[in-house]
Parts: sequence; structure tokens; C-alpha cells
Amino acid sequence: MFKKILIANRGEIAMRILRTCKEMGIKTVAVYSTADADSLHVRFADEAVCVGPPSSKDSYLKVSNIISAAEITNSDAIHPGYGFLSENANFSRICKKNGIKFIGASAEQIEKMGDKANAKATMKAAGVPCVPGSNGLIGSYEEAKKIAKKIGYPVMLKATAGGGGKGMRAIGKEEDLKDNWDQAIQEAVASFGNGGMYMEKLIEEPRHIEIQIAGDQNGRACHLSERDCSIQRRNQKLIEETPSPFMTKELRETMGAAAVKAAEFIGYEGVGTIEFLVDKNKDFYFMEMNTRIQVEHPITEQVIDYDLVCEQIKLAAGESISGNNHYPKLHSIECRINTEDPYHNFQPSPGKITGLNIPGGHGIRVDTHVYSGYTISPYYDSMIAKVISTARTRPEAIAKMKRALDEFYIDGVKTTIPFHRQLMENPDFLEGDYTTKFMETFVMDPSYENQT
Repeated sequence: MFKKILIANRGEIAMRILRTCKEMGIKTVAVYSTADADSLHVRFADEAVCVGPPSSKDSYLKVSNIISAAEITNSDAIHPGYGFLSENANFSRICKKNGIKFIGASAEQIEKMGDKANAKATMKAAGVPCVPGSNGLIGSYEEAKKIAKKIGYPVMLKATAGGGGKGMRAIGKEEDLKDNWDQAIQEAVASFGNGGMYMEKLIEEPRHIEIQIAGDQNGRACHLSERDCSIQRRNQKLIEETPSPFMTKELRETMGAAAVKAAEFIGYEGVGTIEFLVDKNKDFYFMEMNTRIQVEHPITEQVIDYDLVCEQIKLAAGESISGNNHYPKLHSIECRINTEDPYHNFQPSPGKITGLNIPGGHGIRVDTHVYSGYTISPYYDSMIAKVISTARTRPEAIAKMKRALDEFYIDGVKTTIPFHRQLMENPDFLEGDYTTKFMETFVMDPSYENQT
């Protein structure tokens, strides 16, 4: 087992990893930018190293600085969390070259699955159902036009190096293709330095359901059931739950088997997710693989009593997966709390937190890194907390979440708490009747803004 792990991340995920490391008796090293000098992960880690100025490219994404921090602290492993360098094949390769264990997928696995066009080709070879579309990257606009005509509109353009909705465009008719093609490439180059594009048939009003998997160094994998991530805004998830209210026992078995087949086909090591789009007929199609821990991993932990970060560290140290497939025994919901104003198009709201009350009680878990007096930086993602409710049934989990959101008080910045309060009383959500199009018709009710 590792003696010291450097956590190459910030915010709530850095705290999440740090806690498990402490429980496992592993020393921790926090890295931080100058903007994060007062963050909790810096305070609670055994050691802390400043890796640069506020800009991510000069700090959390600066590979040379992260490796140097690991070397001067004699860290024998690096946990990348999610985002930043977590799916960077070059970083994984450099860690290996420097004798530091990267707690995540190998460079080869990231290259296979992190690049969405390669991932689709790999999954086709594995026999996993895929959305009809281009065979690999598209070389030109003319080629894109031919493919779109062949598979039929509507289509979805996607950046091969994409994430968070960047470089994605839904196109309903041929006359809209050219402008969207140019815009998607520009956005992909600006966001990822890679303008490679591929195309898929647009599955209208689907569910976005992911299967959590774990694989060991012996090539064996298991799944840990599903999470429903369908409520999204601009392809960014807002809320997740497990089990999915859309799921049947038969569909869970079939999708789980497909996810395990995908993981074992590439000899996947670590934890990750196989992401699927599922249509109204319950036909499912591979969308992408995330070769890292997910933001929404806590709800899986809650319903099967399983520490995924602990498992991730054990797998990286060479241990075997902890048994067979796992299925939910309870129901869990996660609300992502962002410093955004839901009454003004979810506009970011950085600033100083001047008052804070974090909810608690039976069945409530809050993962966060903020405290009263903490300043939310404009340089990073706006998510500051995750509220997780867990109960025996979905209605009970919703009731607990409503109560927790009513207790969650944050002053000084705008947050998405009012949005989540309203969602917990939305008739379609209460019925479990929602798709990825849910937010297109959702309108904020002013009466939720000032509830206490």
C-alpha cells in the first residue's frame, strides 16, 4: 500500500480523497494555487505545496509543477480526482516514467477511451451497442454533410476531446450544419486544443444513464449498478439518483453486463463509468467512458455501502476487485450546489460566503470544502457542495432532500439551492418522468428564492 499520496486537485473532491487516505493510514500532500491558499484541503493535509498562480493552466494543469511537488515530498502516488489532469494520458505516462503511481487508468486506456471517436470504435469491436454515426473523426465539412445525410437528421456533432458540453452541437436540418460545424470546431480548439469532430445520430429525449464499474490489474471487472444523470443544463449534470426510476431489473442486468464487457475488453484498471443514452423503448447505446472517479460517486457509495475512493486506491496498489456485481439496497439522490443564480440564467456568482449553515441529520451527507468567510474564486468550477440524501425508498429520499435544502443556508453569494427546492416539488420529477430535455421547459418560480 502507498505511504504518501499527492492529491492533484482542489475543492470538495480533494477533501473527499483526503478523508479516505487518513482512514487508510496514508499520508497526504495537498497542492494548491495562490487563490486556494485558504482552502480546507490545504489546512487538513499532512503537507501542502503551492503549484502556481490562480489560472489552472499555470497551476493545477501544470504537469511539471505537479510532478515536482510529488518528488520533493517523496509521494509514491498521485490521485487526480476528477477534471484537471484526471483523464490526461500524457500525465499518466509521465507519472509512470517518474516512478509515481497514477491512481487511475493507464495512458493507453485513457487514449483508447478518453478520445470519444476511438472509444466508440473500441466499443463496437467489443460488441457494445453504439449510436449510429461516423466511423472515427470527420475530415471535412463535406464529409460531415454526407454522413449526416446517410444517418438522417437530427444529428449531434461532438468534439472528440470534449467534456462538459463543449464542442457539441445538435443539428436538425442540413442548412444549419455549416455554421454549427465551424462553431463546434472553434469551441473545441479553444477548450481542449483539439478540433477533432465526430458525428452521431441524435437520440431524441433520451435518459442519460451511467454504469459504475471497477477493474483490477488482472483484467477482471464488476459493475456497481447505475446512476441516472438525465437532468442537465447545457450538458452539465445538475442532479443524479440511484436507482434510476426508469430502470427495470432486466435492463439493469443487460446494461451492467455490457459495461463489464466494455471494461474487460480493454483490461480496465481502476474505477470509471460507462455512459449510455437510453431511448423511450429502453434500447441503450454507448456514449462515452469516463476513466476517473465521478462527481456523483457518493450516491453509489450510499446505496451499496462501498467506499469507491478506497477501492480506487486499493486497485491502484494491485489488489483485486472486492467481489462481484453490486446492486442498490437503498435510494439516494445528489443535488449539486453551484454558486450560480438560477433566476438569471445560472450566471456565476463568485464572492465571499458571509453566513453558512450546512444541513445534517439521518440520511444526509454533504461533501463540501467551504466555510463561513471562504471566498469563492472566479477561476474555477462553480460547484461548492453536494447534498446527498439516502433512504429506503425514493419518496423518502426526496422528503429528506427537501428538508436538507430548507436547512442549507448560504449568504453572500447566489446558489442553485432555490432551483433544487423547486425541483423536489416538480410533478414530473416526483413521478420520475424526465429526460435530458427536462431543463428546456423548466421555469424558475420566484416564490422559492427567499424560502428559509
